[in-house]
Amino acid sequence: MTEKTVSKYLLNLEKHFTNDNPTLLKAAKIFHELDQLEYDLGLLEEDDTTASRSSWWPIVSLIGGNSTAKSKFINNYLSTDQLASGIQTAAHKFTVLLHNNQPNSVTLPGTALDVDHRYPFYQISQKIEQQQKGEGSRINAYLELKTIHSERLKGKLFVDAPNMSASQTSPVDSLLTKHIIENSDLVLVFTDVFDSITPLVNELIQHIIIHQDANKFVFVVEQPATFMTPANSHDLIAAAQRKLFDLGINAGQFIALSGQQNDFAEIDQRMANVAHDRSYRVLNCLERSIYDLQEIVIAEVRKEISVWKERTNMSTLIILGFVAFLAVLVEVEVGLLEFLIDPIIGPIIIISLIAIMLPLHLMISRLQAKFIIKRLNARQKQLNLIENLANLFEKNLTIGRMLLPVSEPVGWNKKTKARLAQLLEKTKQLVQSLNDDFGSYDEQSLKDYLDSIK
Repeated sequence: MTEKTVSKYLLNLEKHFTNDNPTLLKAAKIFHELDQLEYDLGLLEEDDTTASRSSWWPIVSLIGGNSTAKSKFINNYLSTDQLASGIQTAAHKFTVLLHNNQPNSVTLPGTALDVDHRYPFYQISQKIEQQQKGEGSRINAYLELKTIHSERLKGKLFVDAPNMSASQTSPVDSLLTKHIIENSDLVLVFTDVFDSITPLVNELIQHIIIHQDANKFVFVVEQPATFMTPANSHDLIAAAQRKLFDLGINAGQFIALSGQQNDFAEIDQRMANVAHDRSYRVLNCLERSIYDLQEIVIAEVRKEISVWKERTNMSTLIILGFVAFLAVLVEVEVGLLEFLIDPIIGPIIIISLIAIMLPLHLMISRLQAKFIIKRLNARQKQLNLIENLANLFEKNLTIGRMLLPVSEPVGWNKKTKARLAQLLEKTKQLVQSLNDDFGSYDEQSLKDYLDSIK
């Protein structure tokens, strides 16, 4: 087994979390163990890492409608006027807001997000291209990165979504909306988005319903500062809850805001928990990566190995059938059977046939493998996988595996499965240790209680 070097991405993560988050530090090391396993199988290159599947930043998404509620909140909450014009001019883009120590705001194109695996839109252009042909190269029309000098933005990313109530939307908007909801740790949904129901808002409602048990949604109800009283806030929230309940949304926290600086206590409390939510999301990504290796990556290669062998065997049988047909014609004309039963000539004919068919079978096998490799490359792009499926398949192109009825990919054995099971167990232990940070489990107290009720 060749030792895989730790990817630069993981090295940076380990350096960042050394003193900050021991759980994520351990998660980074498990990711490297998973990388080593996949590297041994031939699925990853030297500096690739499965940890790049999910952004390790705490992510907060903001979704709003036609009113200025969302843009006013961003400007007031981040204590900056740098977005005053940018929000309007970039209303059609998904804007990632990133903290910067420099006082001046800088806007970078969407390609900056697409090529950097630290951000939540890494390689999103590939998914966009699959969704709508030709749009993957227009990533800058859909995304941008903006740096903001704001203390509240430190250590997290804000994703400002475009107006969901706009009448004109594209399949790419739907894709990106689904993407940010799935990958965010907290989603602030401004209830003005439900004032007009458009196709994109309908999709948004369905996404919220699917994920509403994940405790990631906060519904923000705007109210004028002059009417900001506990009674008014209660009435506004109750009305919003009834409206959303009628739409099928029955979970999530509701907060009434006037947009004033002294009005952000509840929001700050939720923001403080985003880092914890991020930790659970990363561990979930790790667990999902372990399952996906077996359920998706290996399954795809195994399926194509079966197709490859079926096609190769069928091609060989067709040739053998043709040979048998010729043999029948020769038998009719000259009596081939006499030669086959001859103790000297018969074995020579059989050995000659094997000598011809064996290399022919190997040649057919390699020819069919070329078509399978193309299929696997296309499938890898379709599934947006970092793993090189074709490379694992090519490791099966040995004489022994081409001749024997072996369907499991090379290297996928009991030892590898045991290593994978150990990684899964380590991940579950990390989740348990993360749970223990927020509460304690006293086994003795439980035992005493159980004894008392016997």
